[in-house]
Amino acid sequence: MASNLLAGTASVTVDGATHLVEGGFKYNPSTVTRESLTGMDGVHGFKEKYIAPSISMSLRDTGGLTVNAVNGMKNVTVVAQLANGKTIIGRNMWTVESQEVDSEDAKFDVKFEGPQVTETTT
Repeated sequence: MASNLLAGTASVTVDGATHLVEGGFKYNPSTVTRESLTGMDGVHGFKEKYIAPSISMSLRDTGGLTVNAVNGMKNVTVVAQLANGKTIIGRNMWTVESQEVDSEDAKFDVKFEGPQVTETTT
C-alpha cells in the first residue's frame, strides 16, 4: 500500500556529508522567469530572463560544522531526500548570501545556487 506521507521531513548531504536540517527546506528547479509585457493598447507578449536554480534550508549549527566552511562552499553536490519520496539533486552549486547564526536555537539559513537542480520521483 502506498504511503500518504507527503511532507515534513528532509535529509540533506553536501558532498556526501550529512547536515542537520532545522527546517525551511526549499528548492527551485526553474531556469527562467517570465514577465508579461503590456502597453496602452493591450498585452504585447512576454520577456524571459534566466535565473539560477536553488536549494535552501535552515541548518543546525553543530559542533563539527563551521559556518565559515559553509560560506566557502563552491562546486558542491547537494542531495536531499524528501518525505514524499522525491530526491532533489543540485550539482556544481555554491553558497550565496552570508550566513548568520541564531545562537539561541543554533540555526542558520543557507542558500545554494547552481546551473541545475533536478528532482526525481519514486
